[in-house]
Amino acid sequence: MGKTHLSRLSRTGLAALFIVALANFAAWAWLGRPVSAPDFRGLIHGVSFSPYQRDNDPTAGKNPTPAEIDRDLQLLRGVTKAVRTYSALDGLDLVPYLARPYGLRVTMGAWLDKNHERNEEEIRHVIAAARNNHNVDRIIVGNEAVLRGDLTVDELVSYLKRVRAEVNVPVSTAEPWHIWLAHPELAKNSDFIAIHVLPYWEGIPVDAATAFVLDHYRQVQAAFPDKRVVISEVGWPSDGRTRGDAKATPENEGQFLRDFLNTADKLGIDYYVMEAFDQPWKASLEGAVGAYWGLFDASRQPKFNFEGAIVPLAAWPWLAAAAAALAFIPTIWFLLNIRTLRPTGYGFMPAVMQASAFVLIWVAHVGLSRYMGWTAALGWTFGFVALAMVFLILLAEAIEFVEAVWRQRLVRRFPAASPHPMDRLPKVSIHVPCCNEPPDMVIETLAALRRLDYPDFEVLVIDNNTTDPALWQPVQTACAELGPNFRFFHIDRCEGFKAGALNIALRETDPQATIVAVVDSDYAVDPSWLRSLVPYFASEQVGFVQAPQDYRDVGASPFKDACYWEYAGFFHIGMVERNERNAIIEHGTMTLIRRAALERLGGWAEWCICEDAELGLRLLEAGCESVYVSHSFGRGLMPDNFAAYKRQRFRWAYGAVQIAKRHWRALFSGRGSRLTSGQRFHFLAGWLPWIADALNLAFTLVAVPWSLGLALYPRLVDFPPSVVVGTALALFAFKLVKTLWLYAVRVPASTGQSLRAALAGLSLSYAVGRAVLSGLITSKKPFMRTPKCEGRPAWMNALATAWQEGLLALGLWVAAGAVAAVYGVSDMDSRLWVGFLLVQSVPFASALAIVALSAAPERARTVAPVPADTAISQPAGLAVPVRQTAPTGP
Repeated sequence: MGKTHLSRLSRTGLAALFIVALANFAAWAWLGRPVSAPDFRGLIHGVSFSPYQRDNDPTAGKNPTPAEIDRDLQLLRGVTKAVRTYSALDGLDLVPYLARPYGLRVTMGAWLDKNHERNEEEIRHVIAAARNNHNVDRIIVGNEAVLRGDLTVDELVSYLKRVRAEVNVPVSTAEPWHIWLAHPELAKNSDFIAIHVLPYWEGIPVDAATAFVLDHYRQVQAAFPDKRVVISEVGWPSDGRTRGDAKATPENEGQFLRDFLNTADKLGIDYYVMEAFDQPWKASLEGAVGAYWGLFDASRQPKFNFEGAIVPLAAWPWLAAAAAALAFIPTIWFLLNIRTLRPTGYGFMPAVMQASAFVLIWVAHVGLSRYMGWTAALGWTFGFVALAMVFLILLAEAIEFVEAVWRQRLVRRFPAASPHPMDRLPKVSIHVPCCNEPPDMVIETLAALRRLDYPDFEVLVIDNNTTDPALWQPVQTACAELGPNFRFFHIDRCEGFKAGALNIALRETDPQATIVAVVDSDYAVDPSWLRSLVPYFASEQVGFVQAPQDYRDVGASPFKDACYWEYAGFFHIGMVERNERNAIIEHGTMTLIRRAALERLGGWAEWCICEDAELGLRLLEAGCESVYVSHSFGRGLMPDNFAAYKRQRFRWAYGAVQIAKRHWRALFSGRGSRLTSGQRFHFLAGWLPWIADALNLAFTLVAVPWSLGLALYPRLVDFPPSVVVGTALALFAFKLVKTLWLYAVRVPASTGQSLRAALAGLSLSYAVGRAVLSGLITSKKPFMRTPKCEGRPAWMNALATAWQEGLLALGLWVAAGAVAAVYGVSDMDSRLWVGFLLVQSVPFASALAIVALSAAPERARTVAPVPADTAISQPAGLAVPVRQTAPTGP
């Protein structure tokens, strides 16, 4: 790389860093922008007072001590004139006594529910508190007992009458405004009307909330003109899910309360703000939002200021710095290591990294700001780790996207070699493993091998574990007829599956052969295959040479069209990019391997069901060079139906997990191998999308019951954080756009073919996810061959192959419908979650669509496939011209 390019890269990189850092700063500053609200300089008339500390929980018998209650009352001196309690038990009967020194009036509450024995205790204690403490100026008997259905109106009236007869202070009960209007008999037996008006629960936007409260206050006043109306609960939460147009944020809490308090003072309204302190224990009863109604947080710190502008995110400069620091190292790594891009690529990737860091820091901030028990904290931790893994997947895919779209030139470009670059072409031993294959198909493969334009080769057919002589004997006969260079071996019982058969072939290989080639038994190779690839072994560093897999039955059916173009993406995009860092995947067909290297490494791994990819990794670990010649030299057959297609991908994904578990030291640390950082990156990044499918499956298994909880218990179960759900939707959109964009740039497929390829890839999500999860907890699944020439299944049999995907899709659709029915579509959290559920269902629904294609009738004609090398559309500036051929297809 020249000095001019380095200086240009430096200017581009610095400009990208500056712009991205500025955007990061601006985004955090926008989140922390001040919010104006009228100043409030007076004392609050009254506040609801629950002195439970962060680790208290009255439902579990964990109550505050008298000293803690006293400290809380002392903190409220100078903030409010009065406090309202909800119970007279568990030490709260001390509140009037402890409040006296601070000049606080007390509205004493008695909690009533279905426990009549405890209700009697509450009544006795509230009466005693009123008699013994002159600062008790009101009593509220029961709180929303009728709303909850714990007491009938008649039962509540009975309690009201008893208390009114025993005390000399006004007595009432507290219910939402509409309960009073529906049951005027409550007013007849109360000295005043204590109403709850909480605009948040009604989905009212914050700027209309005060007017909403006043409207319902006046409505109750008009209904009971002879009674004093007290707003016994009014407030706004600082956190929790959005309800309609009501957003639970600290700035909205401050804005509403400052506006309402000023209005109430002007109009002389009697009220109690809900509430003095955040109550984490309420989350188990009211959902997460129940914990965040306090003027002070659970640590007794004020959540907003009553004068001046409200700053919703005071720590935003520190968060901006943390996000910038998190993105800095990967951005610098990218700018220093990816040096062949056009300027747009250098701007795009740092922006993606900074956006990812922004979301991760924001989610971490939200999580650390919330009150959580150990189970919730554990869930958040797992969720955050999962989100971080999703962003790793995003970054890996973004790097592939950037390099494929904005790369200036390919550095490692290997065309088909000229025929005679070596003094003498070495002997090649071609190994053809087969098991229970149709004999006509295998014989066709052997006939193509016989036509090879190569002077010195042998063909070893290893038929393993085939019990039916009608399948293997015709192949044996064909080998005998093809001549002495074709040798046939039938093994009744072969351990190690395909790897075991290949090891048998290796032991039987002619001692003169220095190159081992492997061809699947369904491949028809071109005569020029060996002549075009063997010369690359002139370099002693080359360990293996790989040509792409290709297929001759494209056009036979809509299903095979979709499969063909789905396969094409990897060979025309992924393998080309991996080749740039000598990190290609070896495949079990159309591959040539240096025999000495293969034997030095101990042959094929019989413990692994993806023995080809595993061998390729071992060769790279040993320091071998790989060569990828992006030209089709042979064409095989694709799976005939979705079941076979799915089994094949399950095997690949499960084998990848086996490889990762066996080679983790070399992949993660590089110890004991000669893998470069680029090779480790490509192997790990190549597996990340499969890990994403496993995460997607896990999320689905959680999302359905979570959604049922939202629908059945809307007050208790909250929506997941909107930033997480929104991020998941954005990542899905990015992946879809990326796939279609890369296909448009690198694969000669039409838009329809690209969409069908995307559909086919999505249809495998469940199989891949199950394979990854299975691979994490097991070590040895049996090798599953991909049968060919089986024909199409009947419709019902075809659908049966995707019943699990269908069940998952149905579960997600039912869950989305249930959430939409309960919450509607006006709620932002609801819209995001319903959208997320529907997006989650896309892979499973895609499986049903592909199943339908696999059962469709075959076409009367087939279409010749496009040679692989025509699929690489070169960015401007590439030194090696590429032959362009118009794609053929349906």
